Order: sequence, then structure tokens, then C-alpha cells
Amino acid sequence: MSGSPPPSGGFVRRVGLFQATAINMSQMCGIGPFVTIPLMVAAFGGPQAAVGFVAGALLALCDGLVWAELGAAMPGSGGSYVYLRQAFQYRTGRLMPFLFVWTAMLFIPLIMSTGVVGFVQYLGYLAPGLGRTEGDLIGLGVIVLVVLLLWRGVEHIARITAVMWAVMIASVVLVIAAAATAFSPHLAFTYPAHAFDLATGHFWLGFAAGLTIGIYDYLGYNTTAYMGAEIKDPGRTLPRSILFSIVGIMVIYLLLQIGTLGVIDWHRMTDPADIASTSVASAVLETTWGTTAADIVTVLILVTAFASVFTGLLGGSRVPYDAARDRVFFRPYEKLHPRHRFPTVGLATMGVITAVGFLIGRHTDLATLIQLLTTVMVIVQALAQIIALTVLRARQPTLKRPYRMWLYPLPSVVAFVGWCVIYGFADRNSPGRHPIEWSLAWVLLGCAAFLVWARRERVWPFGPKEISEEYAAGRDPDTAPAPTG
Repeated sequence: MSGSPPPSGGFVRRVGLFQATAINMSQMCGIGPFVTIPLMVAAFGGPQAAVGFVAGALLALCDGLVWAELGAAMPGSGGSYVYLRQAFQYRTGRLMPFLFVWTAMLFIPLIMSTGVVGFVQYLGYLAPGLGRTEGDLIGLGVIVLVVLLLWRGVEHIARITAVMWAVMIASVVLVIAAAATAFSPHLAFTYPAHAFDLATGHFWLGFAAGLTIGIYDYLGYNTTAYMGAEIKDPGRTLPRSILFSIVGIMVIYLLLQIGTLGVIDWHRMTDPADIASTSVASAVLETTWGTTAADIVTVLILVTAFASVFTGLLGGSRVPYDAARDRVFFRPYEKLHPRHRFPTVGLATMGVITAVGFLIGRHTDLATLIQLLTTVMVIVQALAQIIALTVLRARQPTLKRPYRMWLYPLPSVVAFVGWCVIYGFADRNSPGRHPIEWSLAWVLLGCAAFLVWARRERVWPFGPKEISEEYAAGRDPDTAPAPTG
């Protein structure tokens, strides 16, 4: 997920702490908070929705500690599939890293499709008469444009990304500043009756929905783990970049959430006919600084949404490439464009899935799309990776661990329980959509695909297991050549 193929001699460690933290934060703070505040309010039924962002931050912190230990110990290119390959190779060969890439091929573009849904929602503020069909066509056009822009050399992509990141930061700061100028504590902190009644199932159903939305907004805190082979002093830099980015984004999100609730009556956010339910940031600017300012910031948010899709597909398309290059996925995905040197098959595949996810979100709702992508993530990436940390402590006790999880195993347990809550309540929070069943079907289909791939590659269960403990042996395979002899 490094954004470019490795040079012939391996990756170069040149990303420091500030850059690494900025990379994580830019991936985390995309269109998410601008479209999920109304969803969070609807889930909790009032301004107590801020609890959801705090709960999401807690889950991200605990899960981030898992990523921190694994990333510091195995700072290679590929993130999860490196950790899963090392932990589960003893019993199931390459099954788990293959399934991770298989599920990533779905959940990464689904995350990007939420950005396109958000783009069309905010475009509706500038064009109130925008119909469903026109919105669908515009969203599909945005996806095509993103793919065309990415079908270029990396030197062009770097310039475009820098401009988009600056616009994204400006849009967030302007909304927070506007909310501060007309903030009403009465609106922000007046809760409905029984808002915190923990004895009712209604609260916990809302909490599970809010936790799902909250962790969706924090996704991206692990980006530098995928770039481990490019991080300077990864044993120190990688864990800090994860923790600093989560804390920093938590502060930004709480300011945005509480500031918005202090300007817009939360009842407006639950009314589908009110612009605050789809374009709440625009509603904040219109209420505080007027229509012209709202139009300007809405344009900035549209650029932010576009940027989130652009950078997400840029990094996501490299996941199957890295895996195929390491013989953990289908070989066609390791093909690069002959001139611009980017993975063509991965980018094209994820572009198509993003388009399908966008249409699903448009013709159901954004909350359903978020439930679908999170349930797909939970089994193979979130839960399996937590187990992988414990397995590696037992299987590879000599593995150098520059960072060890604080209070182990408590954060692992909290993260495991949090992900189980998200998964267990998914069907109840999306009645009739069956996200649990769809996620299980996708994993089972991935197992079938693995058997086809394994037979072709003649690996377990159709060949011997290949046990590799290169990190325990002190090697850094992505940045240094393997020893000979």
C-alpha cells in the first residue's frame, strides 16, 4: 500500500515520524466525518452521539496497539498479509494472507464508494434539483475520472495528492471555525430523556451502530504499517505514527461533532427532507457565515471527497500487487503498466468494485454500505490479526520486538470484543440487508478461490508448507537482498 512499486534494490527507508503521522491522518480524515455525523445522531437518537466517536477512538487505539507491535516487529511492505502469513503459516500455509487480500479487494473499494456517495450528497446542496439518476451518473463519472487520473505516472500523482490534502485540511478547519462562532451549549448538551439508560437494549443497539460508524471514520490509522519497508527507524516511528494520528484525529472529530451539534438542532439531522441530514457541514456554514460561505466550503468538501477516493484507490490497488509479487495471490495482479509502472489489474478491479459499491449505497443507504464493509473486514483482518499477535508471541519468541503492547493482553481483548460487537449487531442494524451472511459468503468464496490458486501454484494443501521466519532470523526482505548460499 506504499503507492509505488519498489525500486530494483528494494525499498528505501526515508519516511520520518512527522511524515508518517501525516500520511495516517490524511487517510483517516477524508469525507467520513462530513457524512457520518447525521448517521451517528440517528443511531444514538440525540446529541449523545459524541459517545460513538469516543468509542470508535478507543477501539482504534486498542487495535492500533496490535498494529504497532506487529508493524514494529515485521516492518515490511504489505501490512496484514505479512503478519498473517508469518503467524498462520504453520497450520494453514498461505490461506490467511490470501484471504486477507481477497477481502481487501472488497472492503477497500467499498470504503472508496462511501466517498463517492458523500460526494453526490454534498453536490445535492449546490444542485438541489439533482435527481437520483443524475446523481448515479455523476458518481460513476467521478469513479471513471479517478481511475483515469491514476492511469498516469507517479510524478503526476504526487502533485495532485499534495493539492488535495491541503484542500481537505482547509475544509475541516473552516467547518470547525464556523461552528465555534455560533456555538450553543444548549443545543450541544441537552439530551433527550433516557439518553444514557444502559439497562435498555435500545441504547446498546445504538451504541453498536455508533461504534461501527466511529471505527469507519478512524480507518486509515494503519496506513504506515503497509509502508513498513519505507519507514525510518520503524521500531520507534511506526508505533508512534499510529498512536499520534489516532489521538490527533480524535480531537479533530470531537471538535467537528460537538461544534456541529452546537449549531444545528439534532432533529434536523434525522429528517430526510432537511439538507442537514445529507450535507450537515454545508448547513453549519449557511447558518453561521451565510450561503456564499456555505457554497465555497461545499466545493472544498467535494474536493475532499474526491481526494479520499483518489488516495484510497492509489494505495489500495497496490495491495494485490504486493501479494502477487510475493506469491500470495493470483499472478496477473503483479503486472505493471509498461510505461507508468503501476498495477493495472488491481486498479481496474478495484475501480469496478467501487462503482458497484457506490450503486449499492445509493439505492440502499450509506449506513448499510458501512455495515457491509466493516463486516467484511472483521473476520480476516481485525480478529485474525489480533489472534496473530498472540500466536507469534508463542511461535516466534525470539522475534525482535522493538515495541511491545502496553498492558498486554488487555488492549487485544478490548479490541477483540469491540470488533465482535460490531459484527454481532450488524444484521440488527441493517435489517433485511444481511451483512453478516454476505461477509461469510465472501470469505467462503475466498476459500474456494484459494483452493484453485493453491492447486495451480502447488502449495499447501496441494504441496508442502513453506515455513519462513525471515523476520525472526533478523532479515528485512523488502529493503535488503536475501542472503545467498
